[in-house]
Amino acid sequence: MNLKKSFAAALAAATMLTTLPALADTVVGLVAPLTGPNAVFGEQMRRGAEMAVADINAKGGLLGEKLVLVNLDDASNPSQGVAIANKLATQGGVAAFGNFNSAVSIPSSKVFADEGIVMISPASTNPQLTEQGLTTVFRTCGRDDQQGDVAASWLVKNHKDGKIAVIHDQTTYGRGLAEATRAALNKGGKKEVMFDAVNVGDRDMSALVTKMKDAGVNVVYFGGLHTEAGLLVRQMADAGLKAVFMSGDGVVNQEFWNIAGASAEGALVTFGNEYRDKPEAADVVKRFRGAGFEPEAYTLYTYAAVQVWAGAAMKVKSVDADKVAASIRDGVYTTVIGPLSFDAKGDRKVTDYVVYRWSNGKYTPIPGQ
Repeated sequence: MNLKKSFAAALAAATMLTTLPALADTVVGLVAPLTGPNAVFGEQMRRGAEMAVADINAKGGLLGEKLVLVNLDDASNPSQGVAIANKLATQGGVAAFGNFNSAVSIPSSKVFADEGIVMISPASTNPQLTEQGLTTVFRTCGRDDQQGDVAASWLVKNHKDGKIAVIHDQTTYGRGLAEATRAALNKGGKKEVMFDAVNVGDRDMSALVTKMKDAGVNVVYFGGLHTEAGLLVRQMADAGLKAVFMSGDGVVNQEFWNIAGASAEGALVTFGNEYRDKPEAADVVKRFRGAGFEPEAYTLYTYAAVQVWAGAAMKVKSVDADKVAASIRDGVYTTVIGPLSFDAKGDRKVTDYVVYRWSNGKYTPIPGQ
């Protein structure tokens, strides 16, 4: 059953639904973890989406109508993600910006596709999201097989004699990233000495740390998010395990340093190029900082997602999902993270993962890589 069509019929018959946006408004949704363990990322996404929508409305809206952004919390839970995807459909939504977690985005994307809602994720990097053949699904970030290649190349080049442990947090994102990096390592002629896992929510990782010490591990690659990464790094240091630590985009967050403290000095992460320093982002970054918010990680990726969708809708003079999606694939869109174009799957045609190093509480790109 198409919920959007049902909603349209019900709205025509029921004038009492005063809590819904006016018919002259165009409803779009942010779908993100606004609560729960990844709320810090959800906050970045919310900020990015809200400023982008506000900026569009300040210029007269979209196709003569005001954009209304509905913030919906998936709490990093796949079932809740599906529920809020259906909720956005009942509210007449035409675009969804999110989700954050790949485990949430993948099932939610099917709902959005069925309901005629364009979905653009700023953060879900698992390849499966865009390998489903859903023509209205996109992402402004890269894929795990792309950043896995970058991480593996770095490790093979700089630690070819190291004993590498590949660890993940058993999530769709974390395991996928770890497996992609392991495959790229193996292809580059480097075999890991361990492939192991932690659980999301684990606080005591001493058994794993001891196992790594016994195996002589001196390089640890971690697929997962900042909380478990920070705890693992801190407990490695407490146990005297001196090892290079490397992870992916889920650890590009100030909370990682807050958890790990000085133990995170020298930790490596892969992420897209530093867009906050780009001229395209200067005005937006200035306004975020003026409001006391640092637009790190997925803030600008989300702003860009709104820009891409709105730009495509303007080109075809419609918010119809199929027309907008075709326009997204056909065009090149100017955004705060630079020009974006997309392939037939909905992935960026060009990605720019680089390696960052944490030092003194900040992460910066390593020069000359």
